[in-house]
Amino acid sequence: MRWIWMTAMLAACGGGETPTTPAEKPVETPKVDELRAKAGAMFGALPTEMLAEGRELSDARIALGRMLYYDARLSKNHDVSCNTCHDLATWGVDHAPTSTGHKAQKGGRNAPTTYNAAMHIAQFWDGRAKDVEDQAKGPPLNPIEMAMADAGAVETTFRSIPGYAEPFKTAFPGEEQPVTFDNLAVAIGAFERKLVTPDPFDKWLGGDDAAMTAEQKAGLQTFMDVGCTTCHGGKALGGMMYQKLGLVKPYETADRGRAALTGNDAEAFMFKVPSLRNIAKTGPYLHDGSIATLDESIRLMGSYQLGKDLTDEQVNSIATFFDALTGPIPTEYIAKPELPADGPATPAADPS
Repeated sequence: MRWIWMTAMLAACGGGETPTTPAEKPVETPKVDELRAKAGAMFGALPTEMLAEGRELSDARIALGRMLYYDARLSKNHDVSCNTCHDLATWGVDHAPTSTGHKAQKGGRNAPTTYNAAMHIAQFWDGRAKDVEDQAKGPPLNPIEMAMADAGAVETTFRSIPGYAEPFKTAFPGEEQPVTFDNLAVAIGAFERKLVTPDPFDKWLGGDDAAMTAEQKAGLQTFMDVGCTTCHGGKALGGMMYQKLGLVKPYETADRGRAALTGNDAEAFMFKVPSLRNIAKTGPYLHDGSIATLDESIRLMGSYQLGKDLTDEQVNSIATFFDALTGPIPTEYIAKPELPADGPATPAADPS
C-alpha cells in the first residue's frame, strides 16, 4: 500500500521530471517545394539579359552605350548624364524624391531604377516610351532634365567629338553617318538590356534552399497571401501593368498619371506598377518619392490598393522577403569607361 501511495504522490508532483521552458515559437515556413512551384509559376527567375526583337546586343553597341550613359555632354550644360539620376553604383537611382536636372530644376516624378527595367511593359511612370531605346530619347530633350534644343543639337555635339567616330562606326557598320540621335538611343538601350541583378530569390527558385532564410520564405508566403501579387507579378515582380493609385479608396495626389498623357479620364491616377527587384535599396517610393521608408510603403499599399490594414508582423514579414530581392551590383559591367575628349569644335556648355 505504501508503494501505491508513493507512486500516486510522484505522479501528482510531476513524477520528478525537470520543468522545461517553453520553446521560442519557430518561424512557420511553408512546404518548400509547394512554395517554390507556386512562386516559380507566378514570378520566375530573372534572365541574364533582356532581349527584344530587332534589338541587337553586340559588344560594340554595349560598349558605346556604356560611354554615352556616363557622358554629361548629353545635356545642354554638360553637367547631367543618365547616371546622374540613375546612378548604377546605388542600384540605379539617386535616392531623391525627384531628381535635379538642368539649372537645378526638379523633375515632377521620382526617377525609377534602370536595373531590370528593359523587361517592363513600357518605360516612365506613365508608359509614354515603348522600350528603353525609346526612353533614352526623352531626357536629353526634356527642358527640365538635360535641356538640349533638339535631336540635331545632340548630333552636332557628338559628331564634333573625334573619339566617338570610331565607336559609332563599329557599333553601326555600313552606315554613311552612324552618329545619329536614333543610334545614340539604341546604344544606350543595348547597354541597359544587360543591367540585370540576379538575387537570392532567383537562386532559391533555381533549387538552392539555403539561398533564402526561413523568415524570407515566410515573407514570400505572406506577400502572396495578402494579395500583393494582384499587381506585382512576372519576373520583375511588377512593371507589367498599369494600376490606379488608390484602387479601393482615393489616394490624394495632384498627378493624374496616364490621364495626363492620354487625355482619358478613365486612366486618371493610373501609373505603371513598379518592379520590386532591389526595392529595399531604391527608396524613396511612389511616383512622387513621397514615401520615405519601405515599411510605410508596404502599409500604404495594403490600405489603398488591397483595402487591408496590415499588421506590424505582416509588414515586417513582407519587408524581410524584399531583402531577398536585392541583387549585387555588377561592378565590372558598370565600370565607368574613359570618355572621349572634346574636339576643337565641340559646342561649349550653354549656361542659359
